[in-house]
Amino acid sequence: MKLVNVRKGQFVYYQNKLHKVYSVKAFFKQSIHLIRLENFKQQLAMAKEIDFYKPKHLDSFAYNQKRFTLNKDVKAKVGDYILVINPKPDSLDHHHLNAIEIVSSVERNGVISNLSNGIRHDEYWVMVPGLEDGATIIDLQDPNAEMAEESESQPAETNLSETYTPRIGDVYQKNDSNPIVQAMVVSIQGQNVCLGGNLEVEMAILTDDEKWSYVLNVMD
Repeated sequence: MKLVNVRKGQFVYYQNKLHKVYSVKAFFKQSIHLIRLENFKQQLAMAKEIDFYKPKHLDSFAYNQKRFTLNKDVKAKVGDYILVINPKPDSLDHHHLNAIEIVSSVERNGVISNLSNGIRHDEYWVMVPGLEDGATIIDLQDPNAEMAEESESQPAETNLSETYTPRIGDVYQKNDSNPIVQAMVVSIQGQNVCLGGNLEVEMAILTDDEKWSYVLNVMD
């Protein structure tokens, strides 16, 4: 792809795996900040290294270690994950293309998400848990090249713990908690990061992908 065509929220393939564009920093060599959908791994890439993909009805992919199938004919219920495919936010909403949000309440004209966005029924598709009949698995750009891509990608993967610094508004998920705990960065004091819920962790621990996973930044 060309850098001018890359937008936040786009689904793309990088190193054969499905990712979503988190942000674009045009003045950096590795200007594309990616989130791998299957496990929230963060990576940096150049525009020429990624290929655009437009999600389709009955596409199935892994999201944070769980499989979902997109279904445009299903109306959401409380607790469902939804993918915003036709964003039309008003002045009080902040959802964007391919934002993935959780339904907190259902109203006549749409839903209210866990991020307090009002999303109309024609703006989203439901991410139905599991693999639906007739679904197309899209986790890999070329399924036949999975083994080759795995061996090639290991040395090339960027360790964002060394390049990405947490900032105010970042939301992280604790990987070893049950039930799932998500908390937002509210302040940073040196190498200590203060999260909502009176949590305080060292920056090195927060950026350890095995312990915490980055989700999004509520200010973007």
